[in-house]
Amino acid sequence: MENKDISHLRKSYDKSKLNLEDINFQPIEFFKLWFDDALNNKDIEEANAMTLTTLGLDDFPKGRVVLLKSFTEAGFIFYTNYKSEKGLSIEYHSKVGLSFFWPPLERQVIIKGEIEKISSVDSDNYFSSRPKGSQISALVSEQSKAIRSREILEKKMDLMEAKYITKEIKRPENWGGYLVKPKSVEFWQGRPNRLHDRILCTLVKNSWEIKRLSP
Repeated sequence: MENKDISHLRKSYDKSKLNLEDINFQPIEFFKLWFDDALNNKDIEEANAMTLTTLGLDDFPKGRVVLLKSFTEAGFIFYTNYKSEKGLSIEYHSKVGLSFFWPPLERQVIIKGEIEKISSVDSDNYFSSRPKGSQISALVSEQSKAIRSREILEKKMDLMEAKYITKEIKRPENWGGYLVKPKSVEFWQGRPNRLHDRILCTLVKNSWEIKRLSP
């Protein structure tokens, strides 16, 4: 295969700046401000899309995009199949990474944290709020398992839709939420000439320490 040289691809970042005092030792509150900016930006379709990085059973890291569903001072919550590849990786190694990238704002946020399951009650409540098609999909998909064809999946979906046409669907035990409790939060704001602003917030004895990093 011929080498494809893409070294010429570059852009200048000049939309905003970031100062230490902007965060004011409240990184989750500051994250909310940035998240709201992303949520209200018409050029960003899924502000809550984030890359979850785990250490797999094969000892390789793996990142994939999942959707943030809520966050508080306690941390960041998403939902998935507990028996999926990511679920088994989380069970194997409870330290994970999250990252958000919002190109129209020239911003990213990088989070390191420890992960745990949320309560079954909270998972039940969220599951019951999902569209019925999404509920059925959680029953149908043995996430990350190999299948012979898509037709098998679609046939199973049709059978489940018929079965639950008038019945309430109970959350499967192998599906639910995770809470990522942040230990560090890094805010990155693109700046001209690659002299980007990087502010790292690290949790030390229940207080946030903040420092500027060289780009």
